[in-house]
Amino acid sequence: MQIFDNHPTISTIYQRAVALSISKEFAEQLSGKIVVVDHQGSEQENRRRELLSVEVATQQEKIIAAHGEEHFKKQVMNTFAAQVKSKLNNDFNSKEYLYQEVLGIEDTAPRILDTLSTRAASVNQIKPLATLLPWLCTDLINLVNKPQYRKRADVQVNDAKLALSYIGLDNLKQVMPTFILKHWLPASTAPFSLMKRKLWNDSLSIALAAGVLAKEQELDWFTAFTTGMLSNIGQLAVTQCFFTTVNTKHKKEVREAFQAKDKRLHNILLNLDISEPLLLEQLLLRSSKLSADLVEQMNFERLAITEPMFDLAYADHITKMCPIAQVVAKAKAYVAFRALAKDNLINSDESKALLSNTKLTSAEISLLKKSDIDHIKLIFS
Repeated sequence: MQIFDNHPTISTIYQRAVALSISKEFAEQLSGKIVVVDHQGSEQENRRRELLSVEVATQQEKIIAAHGEEHFKKQVMNTFAAQVKSKLNNDFNSKEYLYQEVLGIEDTAPRILDTLSTRAASVNQIKPLATLLPWLCTDLINLVNKPQYRKRADVQVNDAKLALSYIGLDNLKQVMPTFILKHWLPASTAPFSLMKRKLWNDSLSIALAAGVLAKEQELDWFTAFTTGMLSNIGQLAVTQCFFTTVNTKHKKEVREAFQAKDKRLHNILLNLDISEPLLLEQLLLRSSKLSADLVEQMNFERLAITEPMFDLAYADHITKMCPIAQVVAKAKAYVAFRALAKDNLINSDESKALLSNTKLTSAEISLLKKSDIDHIKLIFS
């Protein structure tokens, strides 16, 4: 997002927030916490440790061998990273590939959101569309059969159309964007096991926060909520594409090294760490612009979120954004601040800089603090 990228201080904070979605340890490295901890020791203690580490390797040939092995490992890692980047560049040149193959977006999903955005929307209009998506039917049935939503404990709903009638139109405006984005989440983000959950939690919180701010400004709540929810779709595509590329490439390289009986290379590849900096670079470079491109491909006719999505990607100042984009930008800043503050990864000055960058007022911050932006609230009659 240009609004974060164009200011050095804000850019650093935002990078840290995105890094936090990968892993807390990686975000701590970027924040300098590890460096600060190292500096707490005395210079004498640091010197003693350096001398001790040198004394362990007393033989010159061992030092040379270790240096050579480390150099070879770096070469392997750099070559692997370059090959991954090359493949990603090719993949990201094809928006259709990302839309259809990486995320697997069916045309019916945007049509449901488009229909819900109209004043004349009804549950009956949604029923024939929803039944075209088996995964959505399953999610809807599971939802209404949850204990807190069942009218009678001894009766279960097994039909998606009946489930839709039970949920109702107002609830569907929260449920549909939520279920649709959840379906597009990466299947796995291993070895960063918590990343999938963080991507989901951030998307939901941004959507809910945008909805809260939109209501306060008397803007269309559903448009703001859906824009906020889909504003992270680029992150989902980048993450899915990155892990697929890395895993496929890694398996191929390991197999070829094994077949070539190159034990040295094979051992290094087996222990090769996926580079967090490489993933972060791709997320920062591509996510917001890709979100706009993917939403544009959805060809919404009535749901006015394409313009806000492009504003979020390219506008370099909050005043250059349309009203819906402004509330989503504010929501993104607040959610990033909240996540960083929870893990003590942002100080007071940085907090003020991040929040003021999107012109978040003290009243809006207070409103978001007292609002539940972590859970959708469904009201069943």
